[in-house]
Amino acid sequence: MTNQTCLKAIDLALDGKWDEAHKIVQELSSSPAQWIHAVLHKIEGDESNSRYWYSRSSIEVYESYLDSTQELKAIKKLLI
Repeated sequence: MTNQTCLKAIDLALDGKWDEAHKIVQELSSSPAQWIHAVLHKIEGDESNSRYWYSRSSIEVYESYLDSTQELKAIKKLLI
């Protein structure tokens, strides 16, 4: 269920619906959800909050991807 929920959040984020995606992932505690949460804050421009969520996810770091769209697509690929 969590992977499907994360995939929904990614699709919303890719469609520019950041707030809707954020509402989904902030309720989840899985590492992929926390990674998505980190990317969403990166998109928002909130670097310190983004770095916090990267550290919580323990999967990637803030500097791993320069392009947030490509990063979201990479997360999606891992979840499918």
